[in-house]
This record gives sequence, C-alpha cells and structure tokens, in this order.
Amino acid sequence: MTREELQKLLADLPKARVAVIGDYCLDAYWFIDRSREEVSLETGLTTWPVRRQRYSLGGAGNVVMNLLAMGVRQVQAFGVIGNDPFGQEMLKLLTAGGVDVRGMLTQNREWSTHIYAKPYKDDKEMSRIDFGNYNELSEETAADLLARLEKAVDGVDVAIVNEQVASGIHNTAFFRDKLAALIGRHSGKVFILDSRQYSNAYPGVVRKINDHEAARLCGIQREPDDIVLYEEAVKAAETLGRKFRKPVFVTRGPRGCLVFDDKGLREVPGLLIMGRTDTVGAGDSMLAGIAGALAVGRDHLMAATLGNFVAGVTVQKLFQTGTASPDEILAIGADPNYVYRPELADDPRQARVAPGTEFEIVTDVPHGNRFSHAIFDHDGTISTLRQGWERIMEPVMIQAILGEKFQAADESLYQKVVQRVRDYIDKTTGVQTLVQMEGLVDIVREFGLVPRDCILDAPGYKRIYNDGLMNLVRERVAKFERGELNVDDYTMKNGVKFLQLLRQAGVRLFLASGTDEQDVINEAKALGYADVFDGRIYGAVGRTDVEAKKVVMERILNDIGQGKAGNVIVFGDGPVEIRETHKRGGYAVGIASDEIRRFGLNRDKRARLIRAGSDLIIPDFSQLNNLLKILGLPG
Repeated sequence: MTREELQKLLADLPKARVAVIGDYCLDAYWFIDRSREEVSLETGLTTWPVRRQRYSLGGAGNVVMNLLAMGVRQVQAFGVIGNDPFGQEMLKLLTAGGVDVRGMLTQNREWSTHIYAKPYKDDKEMSRIDFGNYNELSEETAADLLARLEKAVDGVDVAIVNEQVASGIHNTAFFRDKLAALIGRHSGKVFILDSRQYSNAYPGVVRKINDHEAARLCGIQREPDDIVLYEEAVKAAETLGRKFRKPVFVTRGPRGCLVFDDKGLREVPGLLIMGRTDTVGAGDSMLAGIAGALAVGRDHLMAATLGNFVAGVTVQKLFQTGTASPDEILAIGADPNYVYRPELADDPRQARVAPGTEFEIVTDVPHGNRFSHAIFDHDGTISTLRQGWERIMEPVMIQAILGEKFQAADESLYQKVVQRVRDYIDKTTGVQTLVQMEGLVDIVREFGLVPRDCILDAPGYKRIYNDGLMNLVRERVAKFERGELNVDDYTMKNGVKFLQLLRQAGVRLFLASGTDEQDVINEAKALGYADVFDGRIYGAVGRTDVEAKKVVMERILNDIGQGKAGNVIVFGDGPVEIRETHKRGGYAVGIASDEIRRFGLNRDKRARLIRAGSDLIIPDFSQLNNLLKILGLPG
C-alpha cells in the first residue's frame, strides 16, 4: 500500500458503518502506591492503597474504540452488561465516543459486567481480579439482542462478531444457533468473526483467527508458548478457507498475517517495533483495521495491511488497551519497516549456500541484471575503526538511565536497565546515533529515576557518547599513522580490494553512514580509500528527519530513473541500508561480519540482516572471485 493509498483509505473511513456484537469487557488498571500502605486493624494484613485508577473498554468494546479512533463515525454496539456500576462505566465510555448503544442490554440476574481488574505494584502487574466468570445468558436476553441486531444489519457495511470469554454471550447453543440463522438470512452482508472457541459455529463469515487457533482447528497441536511454523500456518489458512468457502485472515503476532481468499494465499509481513511492546488488545486492533477497510470497499490484502498498521501502533502503548489515530496509522504505515523471513532468520539450517562458497543466497540475482551503482555502509562493512562502539554506548546509556542511583541501584534494577539497553542497542544498530539518543531520552523517562529537569536532550547524550567513541577512534588512527598497524588491521578482509575492482569495472560507488558525515570522510581518508568514491560520501548531518542512507538511495534512483532500481546493489552490516534497499527494489547484500577477526560469519548479524530483507548474506569479501561471479560483475 502506497502512502497515497493509505491516505485515501483513512479519508474514507468516516463513511464506514459497522455493527459490533460480542463480549464487551472493561479493563480496570489500579496503580498501587506502597508509600501509603498500612496494616489493617481488622485483619492484620497490609493494605494496597490505590493512587490512581483508569478504566478502558476491552473485548468487543476495544474493537469499538479502535474503530472510533481510526475515524469510523457510525458504530453500533450489541452486547450485554450487568446491573452494576461497572456496566454503567462501560456505557459511559461508549456513549462518550458517540456509539449507538441501543443494542446494549442489561440482564438483571445471573450476569455481571465482564471486568478484568489489574493491580500494579512497582510497575509490575499482579494477579488479575475477574468479574463475570459465572454469567449465564437467558434465552429472553439472547432473543432480544439478536432481534435488535437483525433490525440494524441492513444499515451497516460490516458486522463484527466477537467472542472472547467462555462465560460470554456465545456460551449457549440457543444464541449460537439463532445468530448462525441470522447470518444465513443476510448472506450478502459481510460478517467478520473473531472467536476463540466457536470458529466452527458460524458458516458464511469471514474469519480473523490467530495461528494457534487456526492450527488447532486443523488438528495441529501447539502449546501456547510454541511457535506455529510458517508451513503450518499456511496449511491452516488454506484448509480453513476452502472448508468454509470464505476469506480467512490468520494472524501471526509479530510475524504478520496470512490472507487466503479467491486470489490465493498472500502475506503481510510483521512490522519492526524498536521499543517496548504490550500486546494486550492487539488482536482487537487488527480486527478493527480489517473491518474498517472492508467496510469502505478495500480488498482483503489491503484490509490486512491496515489492520497490521493499527496493531503496530497499539502494541507500543503500555499499560492500556490502546487505539490508533489516523495520524499515528499514517506515521507507521506511510513508510513501514517490515520484518522479512523470520523463520529463515531464526533457523540457519534452512540456509541455501552457494556451492563452494560461504555465501547464503536468500534471493537469486535477477538473470541478466547489470549493477551500475553500488552503495556501501561504512562501519562493520568496510571499516572496523569503530568496532566495539556498543561497549561504549552501553555504559553511557546505563549511566543516563540510572542517574545518581548508578552506584546505589540494587542488582535487580541494574540488570533490568542493562537488559533494556542491550535490547535497544540491538534493535537500533545501523540507525543514526542521534535517533538512538532520542530513544535513550524516552527510556530515561520510562524508568523515571532521573528528575525531569536533569534529563538531557538527544544531542546532549550524543556528545557524551561521541566523546568516548572518538577517543577510541583517535587511538586506533594513531597506531595506523605510527606504522604499528596497517589498513588490513582496520578493514574487512579484501574490502578495499573489492572497492577498487568495482570502480575499475565502471560501477559508481557511494559511501553512506549513520555516523556524522565529516567523521566518515576523515576516517575513509585516513584508511586511504576515500578517493574510490569520487566525493560521494554521505553521513549524518545532525538532523533526525534526514537519514543519510535514505537520501543516497533517493538521489541515485532519481539519477538513474525509478524504473532502474534493479541496477543498484547495496552492501551493509546494518538493517537500515538493507531495509531501504528492499523497499526500493535494489539488491541487498548483508555483510554478517565478525568485526573483531575481520572475517568469518557473525550469526547474530545474519539473523538481523535477513529480517531486514537481505538478498544475499556474506561474512566478508575474502572470496572475491566467487562474489563477483555470483553478482555478474567482471573480475
């Protein structure tokens, strides 16, 4: 989906008319502040003082709130609440959003509003307190509910059928049979089912189902924490689609979504999310996105793509069942970063290695293709002057997060910070340093250990990091200038020779780095190969809205013409340059380099580069002749 297509879709969403019948729930967040706890005189037990509380709609209610946040203006809710304060809170939240609640019925007996109360102590969720587990839907309520839905269904574009709890409205055969008959009477209407237990109960519906549920329906048993293999998910999608003769969306969490319809099987990759995530409600967000797109006439692939964007926004909202606004959806979807081939990335046994080489071929070089332009990343691809930058950035970030508590922090907190920093550095390898530092500012605020007026801005943290890194670089350059070490000690095996061969073959060379531009130029000059680029060296310019590697790609494509992107080849050891190449149709060579030895395979890099979209994985440039042959370049 292009940016323009996404903008048009978002602009059309206010026209959508959607009904949601299902299990309406309420999520209660109770944040405990132990500073005011006391011992109860009556019980002798320590109290849990609630400093603040927040309520948000869950289940079918979360689907509704996601629809509203996306811009859908006409939403009708059909469900059951209890005669209790939580039910009134639910109605208040729905009506505040402009939802038509004439289909929300109160059952006075044997029904409590479904609520999931989540106490938090020290930012850690404690055991949940649930209401509504013993509900029994009466036939009278069921009949009334479905009669109201039947009156409304002709006036909507899409009807969502939601089932999430064992004690919800679907737990009686009477209700299920009557709803199935209603769906049958309106066979021309789009009904979308999202059901944990009754996916077989409703013929004639489009299904949104997660991979574990889909696999189970096809006789494939996987434990909840097991991965459903890609082949199993594909088989399940095709089997269910053919069985029910209706489209099927099989969601795979961070691995994206499979779509099976009359056009066959298609895939929407998962999105790269660099920060912390909270997956509660992600399925509801996906469902809302799918329904909204279908309601305004988009096809199933575009619907899955929109759902993927909506879920990608909401999983980044912590301690809440979040929603996604049109601006947030556009921000993540206008130029999305996908995760490609996660199964291959995680399992080296699947690697296809070119005979007689150390090269893993992910995508064959297009037959007859001639590469005229080559872009190289610098650090870790050609140069190893900055090898070990992570060991400098890590303590800088840890110190920034802990602040004055750096020495006094207990081991538990310290290790929590260390793990958070290492995970963040791993996910952001290859992006501009300034962007990484902007993320650091967010993490410092997240932990809340440093007073807000003492938190530096991104340039401030970058200066601290850069001072340490440049000291390391200067020491290494000095060794080189004194003759203690030579260029081979600071470059990948045969890297400089490969550059020279490409230039001799008439390939135009570019150097693009997330490092500050002048530093890149200085280091390339110091190592003696700046001239092969004929001045085409690009680096960061102190602005986070300008990514050097993106700028270079755009300049080159504008130069040779957008239709000739296949003539561009990119070499890099970071996800950014690989991902940008993949988006634009160039050929991406991932350098899974061991920067300490300067040759040999780094398996962690291999996995990271495949997820970013690499077409070819090489450990270094040592097998020059084989590499030139595979790429169709003269030796």
